[in-house]
Amino acid sequence: MNAKTLAAVLFAFVLCAGPFIAMADDPPQFPQSANFSTLIKTPLVIEGLTGDSAGNLYTVGRGGSPCPVWQIALAGPTLVVVGNVTAPCSPSGIAFNAAGELFMADGNNVLVLLPNAAAPPTATVYATGVPGANGLAFDRDGNLWTGDGTTGQGRVWRVGPGGGDCTPAMLSNCVEVFRVPPLSNEVNLVAGVGGVGRDARTLPPGTITVTPTSRNAANTGGSQPLVANGVAFDREGNLYVADTARGAIWKAEFDHNGNLKSRTGCDTTFAPNALCLDNIFVAHPFLEGTDGIALDRAGNIWNSANERNAIVVVTKDGRVAEVSRNTPNAVTLLRNTGPLEFPSSPFLLGKKFCTSNSDGNRRDNSPSTAGEIKPAGPDRGKISCMDQDLIIRGLPLPVH
Repeated sequence: MNAKTLAAVLFAFVLCAGPFIAMADDPPQFPQSANFSTLIKTPLVIEGLTGDSAGNLYTVGRGGSPCPVWQIALAGPTLVVVGNVTAPCSPSGIAFNAAGELFMADGNNVLVLLPNAAAPPTATVYATGVPGANGLAFDRDGNLWTGDGTTGQGRVWRVGPGGGDCTPAMLSNCVEVFRVPPLSNEVNLVAGVGGVGRDARTLPPGTITVTPTSRNAANTGGSQPLVANGVAFDREGNLYVADTARGAIWKAEFDHNGNLKSRTGCDTTFAPNALCLDNIFVAHPFLEGTDGIALDRAGNIWNSANERNAIVVVTKDGRVAEVSRNTPNAVTLLRNTGPLEFPSSPFLLGKKFCTSNSDGNRRDNSPSTAGEIKPAGPDRGKISCMDQDLIIRGLPLPVH
């Protein structure tokens, strides 16, 4: 290498290194070892969480008769009923559209109502034929997107304005756009046996029998097949999907006409519309059990990692940081006493970060009877908020 070339290389290195060194002196973007306090407890289990521009949070009680839709003011938290879902009901994802209507995923359906504290309305069916409907998000054209949750097939649907029927035989306003590859290959599925792939287990509820010669003499239950959970759009129109089982975030990209650009069909043992593995935006052990996701204005993805009783953030360039995780009990070494108790859905309301807690009896939150909410009640769910303010505000929803 001659002197001129060497000088050019060194100059380029200085240009690249300069901003990196300067960044080290910048204040941290995210709190470290953040503290959480209970905003309010609920008599029913909750999962989904969203908010409005007036400083209110919204969630839905599960297993009620009917299931109440609650509005909770951050400034003075009380449970105000602003709608109802007809029993039997077990709502999960929840999101507003631009018109102020509230949408809720419930079983095979997506429901909708316009919140009203004076005369709480009953939700009506907006979309059907979406088994396991879970996280909800709107795109810039007013389409509603959802994944198939605990069914484990990884289907992601787009429901056009006005709703529709996503049953495959129907030609309607609702279509399956792509799939997150499931853990078991679909072509090889055998009844009672399963397909070729892997089986992510969570302990508990799974168990391992320890013998003098092996820790794996028996490994029962606890399967975690959920690969299409929380969904969220960024300003560029990319859709991020939380993969609970893999501890990953997938990124799906679209053209200006809304057509999927991300590669599919790389593995013939999956459905033809299954995303290729290069569409994984990030995979990290911190993200194991990631449930709901929410974005801030800088494009950082905030995760409620339910199975780890943790809050994790992924930066726009794919770096992963743990913001908070329960401290283990000094005697039991379990992390099930709170303040987080199976955090499910995060929401960024201005500079405030809050998450629902559904108290699932899995992994770090098991047994789920140790915290301030318990399966037998009287309090079965709660909303927890971070004591520290966000440095970067939440992304206003829906994204335009």
